[in-house]
This record gives sequence, structure tokens and C-alpha cells, in this order.
Amino acid sequence: MALISRKKQIYSISEGLRSYLVDYAREVDIPIHYHELLRYTSSIALYDSKEQDTLWETVFYDQSDREEIHLNVKKIYALLKAGGDMSVMNHLYVDRIDLCIYGNTQPFRVRIVNRINDNFDYFYIKNADASRVYGLELEHLLSPNRISYLVHRNTLIEEHIAGIPGDKFMRQMNEDPNLNPIRLSKEFVKFNERCFVRLLGDMHSSNFVVDVTPDFEETHYRIRAIDFDQQSYEGKKSIYLPQYFKENNILIELGMKYITPESMRQYQREERALIATRFKSSHKEMEDVLQAMEKDRIAPIQNVEQLRDELAKHYKNPDFLHCNNMAEILRLSLEQIMR
Repeated sequence: MALISRKKQIYSISEGLRSYLVDYAREVDIPIHYHELLRYTSSIALYDSKEQDTLWETVFYDQSDREEIHLNVKKIYALLKAGGDMSVMNHLYVDRIDLCIYGNTQPFRVRIVNRINDNFDYFYIKNADASRVYGLELEHLLSPNRISYLVHRNTLIEEHIAGIPGDKFMRQMNEDPNLNPIRLSKEFVKFNERCFVRLLGDMHSSNFVVDVTPDFEETHYRIRAIDFDQQSYEGKKSIYLPQYFKENNILIELGMKYITPESMRQYQREERALIATRFKSSHKEMEDVLQAMEKDRIAPIQNVEQLRDELAKHYKNPDFLHCNNMAEILRLSLEQIMR
């Protein structure tokens, strides 16, 4: 069973990572920063449609601050979604700003509404953590998903990743008459493999969403990570395998029922081949991000030593024992699938 016993340490963005972000247009000047949103004067608990506490709080600002703050967060939305085209702001308004009171980085979530058709979207304003930035970039380069995010100084802006929260999906899936357990199990195997190869940890059901796409004949699923704080941080190998989290037991049991060991190995090979293809097609970006990461400290040395020992045993590859940091371990993990 995968357990995380200690709260993760927050790492600031280094000069090397900052240079990478500038080179690849992730570093963008923004009109308002995380610490400025902390000037709220009051807050109330946010409940969902079933009157359950979401553990988010809606925050309120003085009249003198509110107009400026709402204008600036709309500008950020234009930078994130429209490349800075401010004309999109004309029909948008800020409906709500929420604060997550239990998250590591205590993010703000902004709800933006189109006043023409009442369509809405979200994005997040967070304290920038180097682990999370590396996780976002690696997700963008190595997964089937594109990620939109921006960084300025110590503020991180993230798009909302749409999907049904994993824990909610598992509670409701038995009521779905169109559920395809084989396709869903296959996707969980592939998601498990992606996380392990690229060392993204803590993928229990609250940290991923399920994107469900009805097709003319079948239903397709994609599991997407939404929390990247635990990129290459923990020392336990099991933390990087979603199959070891008890919160995912429903999906694990589904796989044991519908997926044979032979099929599972086939899906693992397929996913590793896809990751290898993405690695090759983004070779310059991957080399640049790995070089920045190798000069960074994003995990305690005891975690590095534990993980390299466990992966050396797992892969039967003593080369892992010579790794000095998480980036070298990640590089070697990726090289395993290139062979």
C-alpha cells in the first residue's frame, strides 16, 4: 500500500528552470500575483449542489480592491487562453474566486463567465513550486495531454483540467449503463505505466480526473493527472504506482476481473512505446528540461537514495545506484523504455 507520511517540501524556482521557462515562453509577465490575492477581507465555505463541504472557501475583497483584482485576473485569463488578446475580456466577468484551504500550495481558483451565453471556465493561481512546474512540463511533453500554464516570479497560473474527479467517478460508475469496464481497465493500466515511467507520484483518486468520450459504438476513457506536486520527490517506488493506492481499489479490482496478465503486459508495452515516441519527438525540450532538473534540488537526498535502490532492484539495473539526484533517476527511467 502506498502511503505518504510527511508533507512535501516546497522548492523555489531555480535560475536553470527559470531560463528554461523563458526559452519556451512559459515565463510571462502577469498583472497580479498570488500574494496580492491574499488581501481578501472575508470568506465563506463553498458547498456543492448536494450541500457537501468542498473544502474550498469563496473569498471577498473590499470594493476598492475588487474592481482592480477582477480586471487583472481577466487579463491573466486572456494571456492563458488567447495569447494575450485582450479583446476576449469584453464579454467576460469574474463570477467567483475560491481558496483551497487544505492544499499544499493553497491555490486560488477563478471562475470566469461569458455573459453572452453563461458558459464558464476556471483557472488557478498558485504559489510556484519547482516540483509542480517540472511535473506540468513533463506531462506536456510525455503524456497524450497538452498542458497550458504560465509562470511569473513566484506565481504559477494553471488551466483547469476538465473531467470527472476520480473518486466521484468511482462512486457513480456502477450506475452508468454505458460503462465499458475493459476499456476503463485498459486506460488505468496505461495511466499506471505513464506515472511510473516519468516518476509522477501520489496519483490516488482525488488527484486525477476521468475524461469520458462517447463514440458512435463505444465509450472511450482517458485518466488525467491534475496534481503535479509529487513529481520525482518521494523515495518509495510504490508512490509512483497508482495501483498501490487504496483509494483506487475499485479500478484495480475492475482490472483484475477484466484484464488478463497477457493483456496487461501488452498495454504496458504499448504505453512505453508511445512515451518513447513522444520523448524522441520532443528530444530538445526533454534534454533541456532534464539538464535544468539535474542542477536542481527537488527532493531530500534520502529520498533519492531510497528510490535509486528500489528502481535498481525493480529493473535489475545497477546503473541506478550511480544516480546522484532525481533528474538522473528520471533520465535512466526514460532510457529503460528506449532500449
